[in-house]
Amino acid sequence: MTAIAIHALGADELDTHAEVLAGIMAETVSEGAAIGYMQPFTRADGLRFFEEQVFPEVRAGRRRLLLATLNGVPAGSVQLILSLPPNQPHRCEVAKMMVAPAARRKGVGRALMQAVDAEAVAAGKRLVTLDTRTGDRAEPLYRAAGFETAGVIPGFALDPDGRALHATTYMYKTL
Repeated sequence: MTAIAIHALGADELDTHAEVLAGIMAETVSEGAAIGYMQPFTRADGLRFFEEQVFPEVRAGRRRLLLATLNGVPAGSVQLILSLPPNQPHRCEVAKMMVAPAARRKGVGRALMQAVDAEAVAAGKRLVTLDTRTGDRAEPLYRAAGFETAGVIPGFALDPDGRALHATTYMYKTL
């Protein structure tokens, strides 16, 4: 039986999970995930990202960081950005959805997206947005989670290997 658990990391737990999060990020970028970083991407790069960009935002209450475990083993994470411009107090944004390659197709992504909804509602948000590489393996997951396409921007970003530009699909969900 597969057991998936999702945990919103508190400020006092971040350092404990830093290495694990960095490892998941390094694996996903190495496997081609389009989450804003280029290959080669190391565990040290991931650690720097979390320590410098994510953890301060979580500690300040502007971002939530969710960690998924599969049978007790860290398997993925996602972030929910809560602090947006003053004219968007009702909205939040999904960022850096990552599932470790060994944990894919086992319900981890679906569980993370359900947890995002719960976190958004708990934070008083009514609109959730995200962007994803057009045609990415995560796009059907987002659709199954209730997200709708707002539009596609061609040539938006480089693939992680730097060989080609890809389009990005912007999606939204009303809670």
